[in-house]
Amino acid sequence: MEPDAKKVFKTLNLNKIWLPLLLGLAVPAYLFISDKDVTWSSLRLIADADWRYMFLAFLATLLRDIGYMIRIKVLTRNDLNWLSCFYVVVLWEFAAAVTPSVAGGGIVAVFLFLREGVNLGKALAYMVVISIFDNLFFLGATSLNFLGVYDVIFTELATLENNFENSLQFLFWFSQVIVATYTLTMLLAIFIRPQFFKWLLVKITSIPFLKRWQPAASRHGDDLILASEALQGEQLSHWLKLGLVTLITWTARYLVLNFVIAAYVSMSFTEHLVNLGKQFIIWTVMLVSPTPGSSGTAEFFYKQLYGNALGDYTLITAVLWRVFTYYLYLILGAIYLPRWIRRVFAPKKDSA
Repeated sequence: MEPDAKKVFKTLNLNKIWLPLLLGLAVPAYLFISDKDVTWSSLRLIADADWRYMFLAFLATLLRDIGYMIRIKVLTRNDLNWLSCFYVVVLWEFAAAVTPSVAGGGIVAVFLFLREGVNLGKALAYMVVISIFDNLFFLGATSLNFLGVYDVIFTELATLENNFENSLQFLFWFSQVIVATYTLTMLLAIFIRPQFFKWLLVKITSIPFLKRWQPAASRHGDDLILASEALQGEQLSHWLKLGLVTLITWTARYLVLNFVIAAYVSMSFTEHLVNLGKQFIIWTVMLVSPTPGSSGTAEFFYKQLYGNALGDYTLITAVLWRVFTYYLYLILGAIYLPRWIRRVFAPKKDSA
């Protein structure tokens, strides 16, 4: 089912920038004001940064976005040019920044692919495959918890008040279950039995109180079959290449914060690994955040996880981290959304 342009543009709306922006700034401001150990003079500590690490953070950001573009090139087998890949990446990230993480940006992604000339079946397939590979990386990283890798982090959090450790562990496991269930379902539905999943959706919605959703369930089933057909015949090397690009891209994304922290605090290799583990925990919680782009949620949990180790540098590093991974896409979206609209909706003769 092709996405409704009106619904998509309710998400791709520049007016939606202000709420996540205000939330993202209000929470650090509150934490700053309410913390008696932080003063206005602490803001001057930004100049203490080792700019070599800040440059590495910039390079990691660049690698992350180039990696996203390369992944789309690989996935589409070069059907899209670099400019199209750039717009898809920027506007998909923008959509994620202005909507709650739990809502996702799947419909927006499909719409972006469609407007860039990809047919519906392939657009659906690309969106699902990207989500699956992202989730597989996430599950691979967070599953290290089964080996006790994160025990040192949760032990550290046990010293905090208000039973924070138990709440965070619950959110951590809850998010893992949600992501694992969704990923397994999509793998089975797309690559193994799409017709069965359509039948199952229609059967479930034949229950009287679910009857009103049966037409939508049938359409979603058709979408799964279309997406599955678009992926037929791909070789193992294709999926391995996608997996490698995903691994590099997401590793670069996580290294951004490590470099930002290292710009202010000296860290050993072990401490780098611990900070990566803390990031996985934060991103896990952000997956179930009800706020646009996890605004406020990310900043709050950042202080809880990193505050003891960073001290006066907590606020500065939190803001810089969000600049690289969040505010950047709000800005890029504000710049490139109008250009993209003119590009894809302009009359043919003007586009030429």
